[in-house]
Amino acid sequence: MRALIFDLDGTLIDTVYAHVFSWQRAFEEAGMAIDGWRIHRRIGMSGGLFARAAARELGREITPDQALSLQRRHGELFAELAPVRRPLPGAVDLLRYLGDAGVAYGIATSGRRPEIDASLEALKVGPGVVVVERGIVERAKPAPDLFLACQQRMGVDAVDCYVVGDAVWDILAARRAGMLSVGLLSGGYGEDELSRDGAYRVYRDASELLIALDELGVLD
Repeated sequence: MRALIFDLDGTLIDTVYAHVFSWQRAFEEAGMAIDGWRIHRRIGMSGGLFARAAARELGREITPDQALSLQRRHGELFAELAPVRRPLPGAVDLLRYLGDAGVAYGIATSGRRPEIDASLEALKVGPGVVVVERGIVERAKPAPDLFLACQQRMGVDAVDCYVVGDAVWDILAARRAGMLSVGLLSGGYGEDELSRDGAYRVYRDASELLIALDELGVLD
């Protein structure tokens, strides 16, 4: 059986747009007003890389200290905007089904603890599930480190893993890790974008993925 590695925001939890608004306000407070769509295109990157890339969109260069300050403010604003985390359709059922079926799965996210704890609780993720967050690895997406660390901790080979994500950064990182990827539309990217960047299959959300697991060879 293949194993699955899940992204978190936009894949299992409905937090993408809370992140967009939080980043937008953090940049505005720092005197760098930026359009929301420019932010959305980079959600899924590590916070530091995101801050630098978004600043470049504005023709600005920022220092590491400025990037860190933006990340911290984003985290504060995100906690205010999304105090309660809502699982995306089918996410809880999908994870429960995989656990009951004995299919290995883990979560690899560019988010950090304690920011992600409320999301994991909403998904009913137990202590036995491998969770790799940004603070564990040297580089986040689009580098492959998160997915490779998750695969190693699960004790499976990279070639036996599917990465399930909602953003092109998930797809790119999966390719660099030597893993097949599955795209979900629940984070706001289009099917053509995800397919063009290398997604093996694209589904609407976790609920549609749940009923299509046999297409991936995950179940007999």
